[in-house]
Amino acid sequence: ETWGKLVEELFKEYVEPTLIQPTFVLDYPKEISPLAKERPGDPRFVERFEFFIGGLECGNAFTELNDPLEQRARFAAEKRALESGEEAAHPMDEDFIQALEYGMPPTGGIGWGVDRMVMLFCDQSSIREVILFPQLRSQVP
Repeated sequence: ETWGKLVEELFKEYVEPTLIQPTFVLDYPKEISPLAKERPGDPRFVERFEFFIGGLECGNAFTELNDPLEQRARFAAEKRALESGEEAAHPMDEDFIQALEYGMPPTGGIGWGVDRMVMLFCDQSSIREVILFPQLRSQVP
């Protein structure tokens, strides 16, 4: 297990549940953020943040890595992780690497968990209770 994975596991177990007030967490380990750009001055971390409310992760944002050589190396590491049983690893994405080779400009974005925000606003402890299509509730973990 890598240093980054250990940090992630400890954070999820001991820190996330305590983030009740709106909180932004910055600078995630590179090993758990294969699509994010390295933070200048410290290659162990990437330009990424997540925000939490009520102990829930509500959003994830990062500056996209746009160096095709670095992205290929990270996808290769992810492929090795997939082959060793890591279910959450990213597969190699040749189309994305090709887009980077053509000169994809610097970009970034945020993934906002609307379902989690609805959970907070409706005071629900399970995502099953706020799913738009009730017949799918039994299929959600």
